[in-house]
Amino acid sequence: MLDPIKTPEQLQESISSCEEAFQKKISGFGGKRTVMVCGGTGCIANNSESILDELKKQIHEHGLEDKVAINHVGCFGFCSQGPFVKIYPEDTLYRAVKLSDVKQIVEEDLLQGKVCENLLYVDPSTHQKVQRQDDINFYKKQVRVSLHGCSLINPDFLEEALGYDGFKALKKVLTEMTPQQVIDEVLASGLRGRGGAGFPTGRKWQFAANVASDQKYIVCNGDEGDPGAFMDRSILEGNPFEVIEGMMIAGYAFGASEGYFYVRAEYPVAVERLERAIKDMEQVGLLGDNILGTSFCFRAHLRLGAGAFVCGEETALLNSIEGKRGMPRPRPPFPAIKGLWGKPTCVNNVETLAQVPYIIRVGAKEYAKIGTEGSKGTKVFALGGKINNVGLVEVPMGTTLRTLIFDIGGGIPGNKRFKAIQTGGPSGGCLTEKDLDTPIDYDSLVAKGSMMGSGGAIVMDEDNCMVDVASFYMDFICNESCGKCSPCRIGTKRLYEMLQKVTNGTATEQTLKDMKYLATVIKDGSLCALGQTSANPILSTMANFPEEYEAHVKDKKCPAHICKKLMQYWIDPDKCKKCSKCARNCPANCISGVPGKVPYVIDQSKCLKCGACMGGCAFHAIEKR
Repeated sequence: MLDPIKTPEQLQESISSCEEAFQKKISGFGGKRTVMVCGGTGCIANNSESILDELKKQIHEHGLEDKVAINHVGCFGFCSQGPFVKIYPEDTLYRAVKLSDVKQIVEEDLLQGKVCENLLYVDPSTHQKVQRQDDINFYKKQVRVSLHGCSLINPDFLEEALGYDGFKALKKVLTEMTPQQVIDEVLASGLRGRGGAGFPTGRKWQFAANVASDQKYIVCNGDEGDPGAFMDRSILEGNPFEVIEGMMIAGYAFGASEGYFYVRAEYPVAVERLERAIKDMEQVGLLGDNILGTSFCFRAHLRLGAGAFVCGEETALLNSIEGKRGMPRPRPPFPAIKGLWGKPTCVNNVETLAQVPYIIRVGAKEYAKIGTEGSKGTKVFALGGKINNVGLVEVPMGTTLRTLIFDIGGGIPGNKRFKAIQTGGPSGGCLTEKDLDTPIDYDSLVAKGSMMGSGGAIVMDEDNCMVDVASFYMDFICNESCGKCSPCRIGTKRLYEMLQKVTNGTATEQTLKDMKYLATVIKDGSLCALGQTSANPILSTMANFPEEYEAHVKDKKCPAHICKKLMQYWIDPDKCKKCSKCARNCPANCISGVPGKVPYVIDQSKCLKCGACMGGCAFHAIEKR
């Protein structure tokens, strides 16, 4: 444990000492090597903690404690290739490591210095094995700002954070800058909120700073609820100290002395590491009264969310912290004027606060070099769906969707045709092949009928039904609506019912007209952004894939063969070998024929559309229609 840090000089001494130790760790100083094991939730679920324990055990058995150090770090980001083990100073990255691979890593690499070729990443285009992380296409075009320190430092130790730029920005603002200078720096950087709407962060802080009050609050929104999104979780797991530092700088800037982290209870690893980080900082004096010998006092608290999607909306989140039901409040007044317990409050999400220390360290001018004119800095995306390289990606604003999907994401599995990408989660829209060269920034995505959102990016291929995709998101919205306002509570349910008619073949052309009209009513009449943006998936899919809606309504067919009510399994009599396996596999007993004599047929009136027959046919005689 570090000694108490009560002055800027003591902090600088601690930073210098920790930086030296960190550099020795990754540079192989004294011939000592360091093994980094991924400790993100994805890799933990894939047995990385057992891999860590086995590494420790075998290193002990081989007497390597003086030659090899082990570090449990945050998420590497490349989730589809985990668990990861990385070895310094060579920067050798082993992927998809299993418990049974530990023996090989220890005996070949750590003992003999021989690279384990079978555990290296293989580039799918060149088929060449890649040893270093930075040489993998997935990482080449990334710029880590919010993910600073993730996969490099052990998030359980304050010393590790101090060794990798931690709290340099806090020291700078407390000793060299006035609160207004901090706000001006953030304004000059062009930082916009990473939670979805993209409101300028400095302007929000300025609003709160201009209000006289005996108490002000800063709230970190860690309640990411978009399906497939895990950006905030990974940042909190990988470097919670960075987010705390950003929160403290925000508090100093507009006069808040209390900060609240609102994190989903479904993130136990992030919660545990954040709690430990707060406790360790309190023990050394980096949280509490008169921080670094100044008049700045700040305390951080943690509140767990119950998983309500609507609590991602800032006023609903504030209600939840206060112990009330998570429902949005009418605005104005905005939280910066009247927020938590009626006091001026700024709500920033995890990624936004994680960018703040970097801005202060390098300066607004340098930060503003990253990104586009209206969207500065970087953005983290959770890239998922029908994509080869599933994982967490941080790219400069202005990077095109094509680069994100095909260069970093590695394209579509099985050489399938790219169909769409859903950005912005349930509140976003689907963009198509014609949009692939669209730069990723706030204004460009909105102009295309989608939005940045918190950073979810779900890729779809030719096998996806876009009507079914819209139905999935609308079902999610219906379940997550808080019910406070009628347009959202009732309107989204009616929209979902209309979509169900489309997918089961009972809709008419009037149904599609009614959907468009109701979508406008919900957008204009809903209290918060959940309802106001709820119809985006429907409107964007109707605009970009009108032929699919027409096929469902006019032809009563689902071109992608996804909507069960409009789909048939059919046996080709010329391919059928009359083996009877399909009939034996059928749970509905709706397939008939004579073994060895009469080809088999499916009674469509009884078919459950389960696909058991197709999956069991070795002769590919069964197809979807």
